[in-house]
Amino acid sequence: MPRLAHELLTRRTKLRAVARRIDIELTSKLDDGRYTWRAAGAREPRGTLDASILPERVDVGEVLRAEVDSGLDGVDVLSIVPRKAPSPLDPRGESIELIRPARAEPDVQVTLVSKGRGRRDGGRGDDRDERGPRGPRAPRDRERTPRQSGARDRTRPARDGRGTADGRTDERPGADRPARADRPARADRPSRSDRPARADRPARAGGPPRERAERGAAERGAAERGGPPRRDARRAPTLPVSTTYRNTLLAELRPEQLPVAEQLLRGGLPAVRQAIDEQNRAALAQGKPTVAPETILAIAEDLLPLTSLAAWKDRAAAVQHAGSGVRLRDLRPVVTAARTVTLDEDGRGTLKELQSTLHAKLEALRTQWLAKVTGLLERGELAEALHVVAKPPDSTMRCPAELATALAAAAGAALSADLTATAWIHLLDAVVASPMRRSVHPAGIPAAEEAQAAAVRAAGHVPALAKLLGMRIPPPPPPAAARKPALSARRSS
Repeated sequence: MPRLAHELLTRRTKLRAVARRIDIELTSKLDDGRYTWRAAGAREPRGTLDASILPERVDVGEVLRAEVDSGLDGVDVLSIVPRKAPSPLDPRGESIELIRPARAEPDVQVTLVSKGRGRRDGGRGDDRDERGPRGPRAPRDRERTPRQSGARDRTRPARDGRGTADGRTDERPGADRPARADRPARADRPSRSDRPARADRPARAGGPPRERAERGAAERGAAERGGPPRRDARRAPTLPVSTTYRNTLLAELRPEQLPVAEQLLRGGLPAVRQAIDEQNRAALAQGKPTVAPETILAIAEDLLPLTSLAAWKDRAAAVQHAGSGVRLRDLRPVVTAARTVTLDEDGRGTLKELQSTLHAKLEALRTQWLAKVTGLLERGELAEALHVVAKPPDSTMRCPAELATALAAAAGAALSADLTATAWIHLLDAVVASPMRRSVHPAGIPAAEEAQAAAVRAAGHVPALAKLLGMRIPPPPPPAAARKPALSARRSS
């Protein structure tokens, strides 16, 4: 048995595959009567074959159809397929000629002219060179010949609108307008010395000429660059977008968690549910099995705290990068959003820094606001001071009690009967819009009818007016009406 196995292993065997047919070309004839061949039109495969399998009268270079067998030792030619006999329908073996349609020429021919200032019709230029330079042109006679005038009169209607020279009636609109000779003469244009000076002329829209020129140059530059116009330097810059913490989080997740985390960063759990629904609808349309949403939602709930923290850190990093020039509207939402995120040690430190920055900005704005109100009150601009105190820079700011008392006392003393009706109503509008309106006690009401009517309408805002009018104190109006009294608008209507 071992001897038989040794013979089987050492014996030179040849693996036979299924025979196939290829076209071969006889390349040469050897001295022993065999022929060398190769695949027709190629270099490989190639080999030798026995002359006994070839048909009679074959020459070198002839292409034959052969059955070959591929093995480990190469490609062997098993037999030559006999040539097909000519068809009885075509004994001469003629081939069918394919007649192609005539090539259609383009309907329009385009001839490109080389660049240059020369004339396109070179013939005229050559003729002009042969004839010599052109002489001076004779003056054109503006008067028409009788023949031309007659032709014009026959084709164009008369100016008086009654008809044409040949008796036809002109039915065009505007034909009855008077002739040009009957129109009044145009006034003479004043000389340049009589025109108003440039400073007295009304200003054009868009600002001074220099600003308009600079703005136009900026817009033209943006158009040449192919992008939007450059942002005005006076406007606050937008916050840069930071993705550092989100990219770090995605790099640490497993591959099966990445799609879920990307959807969470895009829109939270609603975005994950929407992506699951879209994927299941696409699978049903293609006849594929759907996915179970419970498993994916469980992964999303585990990743939600991490993605929320990474997104908040990126927003905080953008605010920190802006520095002291960050806007209050950009800083406050980041500080407020920290309540919805589970912060780590790094996040808590960032939050404390942002809170201190927010407190410093609010304190600076409050100081400027109170200083402006105090300055207006000291200069006697009471109405402007009441308008400023009614619009604090932040909704959390309140006017101090001492300043509110001083404003109320000054407004009560100013609202006296000695003022004109217009000035009294203007000051009353400022009092109604201010937060200390219920503490103001007007000294009097002018006798004018419009002032009395304005006092009746504002009695709900300023209760002291009801005592002066001898009427019951009406209930206060809704807060929205108190913020927008529009007493002047009612008066004007």
